[in-house]
Amino acid sequence: MSLGVADGVGGWSNMGIDPAMFSQALMFHAHRYSKGAWAGEPETDPTQDLDEPVEGWELTPQECIDLAYGGVLREKAVTCGSSTACVINLNASSGLLRAANLGDSGFSIIRSASLLHVQPPQTHYFNCPKQLSKIPDVMKWDGSIVDHPRDADVYSVNLQGGDIVIAYTDGLSDNLFPKDLLSISALVMRANSPPDELAQTLADRLVLYASQCMWDKKRPSPFELGCVASGQYWRGGKVDDVTVVVALVSEDA
Repeated sequence: MSLGVADGVGGWSNMGIDPAMFSQALMFHAHRYSKGAWAGEPETDPTQDLDEPVEGWELTPQECIDLAYGGVLREKAVTCGSSTACVINLNASSGLLRAANLGDSGFSIIRSASLLHVQPPQTHYFNCPKQLSKIPDVMKWDGSIVDHPRDADVYSVNLQGGDIVIAYTDGLSDNLFPKDLLSISALVMRANSPPDELAQTLADRLVLYASQCMWDKKRPSPFELGCVASGQYWRGGKVDDVTVVVALVSEDA
């Protein structure tokens, strides 16, 4: 199983470019490559009775981003743009999670009501994330930012039943603190609902709360604290789009 998020860099809108074009194309190509690949060890499908080799090939998250980025560079419909990228593979047999993250999108893993991992953002400087870019030669200048999939941070961990994996864009992490993820997750997981409904409900609740907090000028936010640390003035949340994908881990007997 693979999941991921990408967030188009909004600065392109100042030049009349839709920032969503690049990020949507990036995830389209990531899906195209990942659906024919295997998430990792072993090289047989644990969901099948027969011990037959899996059709396809093993594809790491970093390789997936690299292939998807190449697809965007060849995509004629996308003339220019930039995006962050976060891709996560979950191995159904071994429980191994592998991830690659470039920029200030990211993911968190919750285990037993505690944060097992919070992916730190990658930035060139405050509020300027590392990013994959497609920039025509006529638009390039000395300050152009063009990072590469090999620059992505990679991470792996063995998951356990009950773990919660939350992938998100910075619209969430700029407005909610890690403790907010824990609180909302604890409330949602109390419900006696099927796992797929719980995952969707948690994603919806996180998006809703982040959307409320971004307009609140009286509530301190991670973005406000980041501004203070960089010598800038800002109050409250940061208005931005929010994307959240949630995966719940279960162990079948």
